[in-house]
Amino acid sequence: MSWFESLILGLVQGLTEFLPVSSSAHLRLTAAFSGWEDPGAAFTAITQIGTEAAVLIYFRKDIGRIISAWTRSLANKEMRSDHDAKMGWLVIVGSIPIGVLGVTLKDQIEGPFRDLRITATMLIVVGVIIGVADRLAARDESGGRHRAATQRKTLEDLSVKDGLIYGLCQACALIPGVSRSGATISGGLFMGYQREAAARYSFLLAVPAVLASGLFELKDAMESDHVSWGPTIFATVIAFGVGYAVIAWFMKFISTKSFMPFVWYRIALGILIVVLVTMGALSPHAAESAG
Repeated sequence: MSWFESLILGLVQGLTEFLPVSSSAHLRLTAAFSGWEDPGAAFTAITQIGTEAAVLIYFRKDIGRIISAWTRSLANKEMRSDHDAKMGWLVIVGSIPIGVLGVTLKDQIEGPFRDLRITATMLIVVGVIIGVADRLAARDESGGRHRAATQRKTLEDLSVKDGLIYGLCQACALIPGVSRSGATISGGLFMGYQREAAARYSFLLAVPAVLASGLFELKDAMESDHVSWGPTIFATVIAFGVGYAVIAWFMKFISTKSFMPFVWYRIALGILIVVLVTMGALSPHAAESAG
């Protein structure tokens, strides 16, 4: 991998990780459209450490409170009713599905799931799902001629059941084209949560899963002789800086704006991929990266 490729891929990772458009799909597509080798699942996982570092810094106060309250609740029974202590447990519970499926489906994630026909299908299907969830949330927020606006749930209402459902939605993002934020936020909207609440829990839930995945891939990569460490670290740093800016923008955007621009973008991109693959202009299969 060249330094120029790592710059572009780092920018793509940072720009798309937190938007409901699928960062893994865009890394795969950027390489395919540019005629580069597929950066691979390992590169994606390692650069995601950079974007998750941005989450840790942006939500540092929330994360600090949660870790502190959860730790104290282990020895102090009275602390177990504290909201932040409960959030600690709910983040753990919500991380179970992706942890189990990530290990179980590792070979598929690194191989068959990276087929561009699957990516295109997921871009379109999940795009439609996000659109429906967005419309339902907008209807509740605005009400109508014959109905009052509906009060949607906050993170104070989060239960173990809802945490597991969020976790299952997040696990779907193991397939390129789904989008971690898109799947978890739309899942939250379907369950009746506010947009900001759904996004906040989505980002918090991603921290243990993505860091664990990145560190797992990092361990394997350190034992390999086929990793371009300089460009990979450079891409991770770029992803961190860009990702932080995107989080700050997206948290403001999601509170008042519709997801529909992302929905139409996903559908249009999915259709374009289908057309290019059908015409033979784009190979659906990933070329193995030599490092």
